[in-house]
Amino acid sequence: MITREDVTKIAKLAKLSLDEKETERFAREMTDILQYVEKLNKLDLKDIEATSHAVSVTNVFREDEAKQSPVRDKALEQAPSAEQNMFRVPRVIG
Repeated sequence: MITREDVTKIAKLAKLSLDEKETERFAREMTDILQYVEKLNKLDLKDIEATSHAVSVTNVFREDEAKQSPVRDKALEQAPSAEQNMFRVPRVIG
């Protein structure tokens, strides 16, 4: 069971200021959460396969491929100054 003192200590560590009503409410809610987790810990899950998603998911993305970018070439053509496929800019740090 989470006590009011536990909540006060946690709130202090998190740099939160709680009034008495909030402290009492959080103590009750955190106790409820821990009791629910205890229920879950009692479940027999030895024959249940671990999953990362509730439904089967496959990767629909294409393979990464390096391609020449026509956008970059067009931008470089319009740049005031370009050198070796890069924008040339004035030095700003001395």
